[in-house]
Amino acid sequence: LPDGREALREVVKHLGAAAVVPVDEDGYVTLVRQHRVAIDRMTWEIPAGKLNFAGEDPLDCAIRELEEETGLKAGCWELLTLVDTTPGFCTERIALYLATDLSQHEAHADEDEFLQVTRIPLSEAVKQVMAGELRDAKTALGILMAYHRLHG
Repeated sequence: LPDGREALREVVKHLGAAAVVPVDEDGYVTLVRQHRVAIDRMTWEIPAGKLNFAGEDPLDCAIRELEEETGLKAGCWELLTLVDTTPGFCTERIALYLATDLSQHEAHADEDEFLQVTRIPLSEAVKQVMAGELRDAKTALGILMAYHRLHG
């Protein structure tokens, strides 16, 4: 502890992850819906995934996950932030990216992923975050930061 005493803590070691806010030329963001076992419900989220190995460049992960989950490729990438998701017990850090200049290709999700993909106006996604309808933390932060980046 900061005062020199010792205390027991459980810490989940995590390689890290990357997540992408893909915004097309019409101002729509692409979201994926999937079942999350830990909370036993379906969630709408920005495309994301874990790093494959320690030291993997999070941008490489973001590029891979965007294409796998949505079939999208981006011509322009911008790092929005690095977020420590749950520093009270986990080392996970997610690199959040804004992806623009999008082109559609074929998606190829992992065999254990059952995803539904949708596009909604980024401004509508912001409203859903503010109404508590999009509750996934990386998604909420990514959407708000992308909106601020694109609209000041």
